[in-house]
Amino acid sequence: MTTGRALFLLDIVMMLAFWPLMLRYGCWGSECFEATPDGLAAVLYPSVNIVCLYALGLYRREAVIDTRESLARVPLAVSLGAVATACAMVMLSHAIGPPANRVRMFAGAVLGFCAAGVAARLIFSILRQAGVFRRRLVVIGAGEHAWDLIVLLGAATLRSHYDITFVQDPEFGPVDPRLHATYRDCIRDVPLTDLLAIAREAEADEIVMAPDERRGWKLDSLLECKKSGYPVVQYLSFIEHETRRVDVHRLEIGWLLYTPGFYFGMLDRSLKRTLDVVVSLMLLIMFSPFLLAATIAIKLDDRGPILYSQRRITRNGRLFKILKLRTMRTDAESAGAVWAAERDPRITRVGHFLRQSRVDEMPQLWNVLRGEMSLVGPRPERPEFVGNLAENLPLYNERHMVKAGLTGWAQINYPYGASLEDARAKLSYDLYYVKNFSILFDMLIILQTLRVVLWPSGAR
Repeated sequence: MTTGRALFLLDIVMMLAFWPLMLRYGCWGSECFEATPDGLAAVLYPSVNIVCLYALGLYRREAVIDTRESLARVPLAVSLGAVATACAMVMLSHAIGPPANRVRMFAGAVLGFCAAGVAARLIFSILRQAGVFRRRLVVIGAGEHAWDLIVLLGAATLRSHYDITFVQDPEFGPVDPRLHATYRDCIRDVPLTDLLAIAREAEADEIVMAPDERRGWKLDSLLECKKSGYPVVQYLSFIEHETRRVDVHRLEIGWLLYTPGFYFGMLDRSLKRTLDVVVSLMLLIMFSPFLLAATIAIKLDDRGPILYSQRRITRNGRLFKILKLRTMRTDAESAGAVWAAERDPRITRVGHFLRQSRVDEMPQLWNVLRGEMSLVGPRPERPEFVGNLAENLPLYNERHMVKAGLTGWAQINYPYGASLEDARAKLSYDLYYVKNFSILFDMLIILQTLRVVLWPSGAR
């Protein structure tokens, strides 16, 4: 079980422990559990609370590792959930009547879920430090591939999540010096014929294939391990599952060819389009006051045009004009197209706030309604940059298998980047999204976009 799922289950257990106590305090009895407006609120409050915990990234790996950061976000997530539920109950009160104990139930939800969330994370931290959630891996190979695995997983993640044993058959060549300097005590320089004994000694949960050279060596020992109940997984598949990205640096076309993915059924496309239309209309209605205020602020700032359009590329390389609220000076690209830089002097005073808050992206909901974009997908790139990126990055054009998105897997996992290396990192997330596309994945990305809006790191 992954640590995020374990924490999710612990949150549910703690809510089941705290919420009935708070309901009894708030409702003065067990009538809240009956099929009444109070009963509906009693179900909505914990349900929305879990959604908000997820939306604010409290089950992400970095939040699991950093307990202090996670604890700091719990009150905000709980408060957002309580306010959202209270608003829903107010809107529903015309049809079903107001809850009998609205104020006390709201206070009980805030106090109870804060206590439950904090308790769950403290208990989880104690269990994690005791090694309850650590996974034992046997990695075949101790060369460059193995070092790349260490880099992609991250030192903090390795210390808290894994116990690793590297097995380097002498036929594989020398051990990577960087790996030897850091993990020399974890490296076993033995023939693969002893692999089953090593897996038993390490009590391995999984065996990861990460040799630099695979030609010429027999697979009998790996088959014995698999027959004995030890799962065997390829390096690229392991990285994809653990990091939720496709390793572009070590990408193998053969691996992509024989692993599941890149399938888009008619039902998924229909549901995606329905989601795009419904959510876009709702957001346009909800944020129309903010859009009106933003247009007035832009006009008062420098008297220039309110909207800014720019050519971008979407599905199958189709060109379209993306709409944004103008955040730069009117002469920002008089010298040609360039990527936005950190603290870009071309950005206006109002534009800086609009970019940080993502309000400048709101007009793109019109692009979504027109079918030129989707709510979720790779960010649309400018045609002036696509040619160069496609020449330097493998499978770059595969990100155009789906419509460009207002938000996306790369946007919620990687800060804004304006270089080839940044584009490579973002491509690894875009390929993962395209490879594993589903309507449920879209909905989860939309939820986590709230975290990016509240903590807008890297916005330019």
